[in-house]
Amino acid sequence: MRILFISPGYPSEMPFFCRGLATVGADVVGLGDQPAGALPEMTRNALSDHLQVGNLWDEEATVEAVRAWPGARGVDRVECLWEPGMFLAARLREALGVPGLTYAQTVPFRDKEVMKRVLDDAGLRTPRHRSARAESEVRAAAEEIGYPLIVKPIAGAGSADTHRVDDPADLERVLKLTRHVPEVSVEEFIDGEEFTFDTICGRGEVLYHNVTWYRPRPLIARTHEWVSPQMVSIKHPAQPDLQTGVELGLGVLKALGYTDGFTHMEWFRKPDGEAVFGEIGARPPGARSVDLMNFACDFDAFTAWAEAICHGRISQPIERRWNASQIVKRAHGEGRIQRIEGLAGIMARYGQWIPSVELLPVGAPRRNWKATLLSDGWLIVRHPHLDRCLEMADEIANELQIYAG
Repeated sequence: MRILFISPGYPSEMPFFCRGLATVGADVVGLGDQPAGALPEMTRNALSDHLQVGNLWDEEATVEAVRAWPGARGVDRVECLWEPGMFLAARLREALGVPGLTYAQTVPFRDKEVMKRVLDDAGLRTPRHRSARAESEVRAAAEEIGYPLIVKPIAGAGSADTHRVDDPADLERVLKLTRHVPEVSVEEFIDGEEFTFDTICGRGEVLYHNVTWYRPRPLIARTHEWVSPQMVSIKHPAQPDLQTGVELGLGVLKALGYTDGFTHMEWFRKPDGEAVFGEIGARPPGARSVDLMNFACDFDAFTAWAEAICHGRISQPIERRWNASQIVKRAHGEGRIQRIEGLAGIMARYGQWIPSVELLPVGAPRRNWKATLLSDGWLIVRHPHLDRCLEMADEIANELQIYAG
């Protein structure tokens, strides 16, 4: 199978997906705005050809460039695992006459208002919602839905530009912060724990699914710098208190007609156990969450995805042996990393349970914590028992400290 892969060098997970495709025997050709020589080595080793375009997001010009490119001959699928390229991928599928999400089928995955309307029509529980472009429309939607509520971009990804609003005065503050966003979704605020429902699908069948628990919920983690956000891949997603979310996720996939590839859905579990839909993307989760799945199940989800889209199966054994938590750290201070405290003691006590440590080295510039989910690095800890995994994750979050200056 010949696969046209959009943006094979960025984000940082893309080389692993390219390698996965090559591993299952696919002929992979790349499309991006980087020269081939600037691509990561793993990507270069996986590609048989690469087309560089001047502006990847000029959809019309890019489609014409691909049409004229000899490397696109015989392409069987067009794949894009990065949110901004979803519509481009759909345009290319239609231009090349290959299967996969069309432009119309992609809209509900990118437009949060359309997304929720489709699910409302299917009888699935979503927050009360309205779309708005003008500030007057936002105010009217807020009055109709009631406070507290959430304001977030219609076409956003993750929790960027997402704000909780508690009253009319707070709404005026948020309106100033979101003036650069052309269209927003105004939604009922759902009070509850937040989880994901992630899947790898092949030929209309869910071949693998994962539930990750956000600790705390992303809106809080993105608001308070002192928080060390955690994502916990749950060993047993079939446990009773998660079943309503799993069932909701399966219903969402059916309503949206999704058949092949990765999906990443977020949902809420209210105190009474009700599951409420958040949003879904036709892509894997970011922030190296696929690594978390790998460590939780001792398999290679990158290659599993490749096999699913190429051959409609996953032949690797998937052993749900671990609860795995990623703990993200943010440095104190500004400037360059000066020291890391607590790591030696943590590794001495828990090293056998820590399969991955990726912290910025001393001397590296501190990252902008509001611009990247991974901040200044992370650790992954895993354990067969959830309570012990959470205990270790909390201790690591408290004891590991990074200082910049």
